Amino acid sequence: MTGTTFSPLHENFLAVIKSYYQLTKPRIIPLLLITTAAAMWIAGKGQVDPRQVLIVLLGGTLAAASAQTFNCVYDRDIDYEMLRTRSRPIPSGRVHPRHAIVFACILGILSFTLFAVFVNLLSALLALCGIGFYMLVYTHWLKRTSTQNIVIGGAAGSIPPLVGWAAVTGDLSWTAWLLFLTIFLWTPPHFWALALMIRDDYAQVNIPMLPVVKGEETTVKQIWLYTLLVVPVSFLLIYPLGEAGIVYGLFAAILGGIFVRKAWQLQQAPQDKQLAKSMFKYSILYMMLLCTGMVVDSLPAMHQITVTVVEYLSSFACNA
Repeated sequence: MTGTTFSPLHENFLAVIKSYYQLTKPRIIPLLLITTAAAMWIAGKGQVDPRQVLIVLLGGTLAAASAQTFNCVYDRDIDYEMLRTRSRPIPSGRVHPRHAIVFACILGILSFTLFAVFVNLLSALLALCGIGFYMLVYTHWLKRTSTQNIVIGGAAGSIPPLVGWAAVTGDLSWTAWLLFLTIFLWTPPHFWALALMIRDDYAQVNIPMLPVVKGEETTVKQIWLYTLLVVPVSFLLIYPLGEAGIVYGLFAAILGGIFVRKAWQLQQAPQDKQLAKSMFKYSILYMMLLCTGMVVDSLPAMHQITVTVVEYLSSFACNA
């Protein structure tokens, strides 16, 4: 693979920084941080130390950047084969793979140190597990061998809320694992919608994504199934766990209804890439706003509003 043996070529130091920044796939990171922050706010009952939040989000950013950089190193062969990814730093020759590995290791070490020194050891270990799982289980083992790659591998992207919860409480409760499960079930419809859009790219490099191996119809049925799973699971935060109330319930109901409708529309037209694109974009918005609902609902003022509404409804029912 000649594309990875070129000497790095940059016009100036800023270009070097840009190349290493691109290795981290920065567009992926914000959503991971949002799920981390949502877990922190729920764990802290709406009251979280701003300094701790900044440290955790910085540590999470470093961990995610490390994992994505390792991924770029491992996938440099298929990145070189696909025109869509050939301009990335490693296949284009701007960054040498050995240099990228060193960069990824430094990021991972900084992340672990930051968590271990300023937060707690459990959050540090969970962040490290996220890096390891993403690299060893998803990238190395599953991505090139199984149509279930994104299902099982999706566990890596579900770890951030565990990190956020552990950072606040020092342990992992049922609520933390429910947040993990919610993201775990959300990942297949999110990623398979993307896979439908770029199916030909995956086919070109023999990556066994579900649309490539099983076709569009099977993929949209699986998207529909996982959507029907994740939406009800999102309500478990209200009952039986009792960690969220009316405000979050409204978020979950409205967002979930739209999610189900989009999945249904895609199932009716499996080959419509515009519908797949719409599903993919909305899945991101869904998770962002669902986490926003968690944060808003956790605020003490919202809790008081919920209590007042419940008391009013109970009184109204008793007097009816």
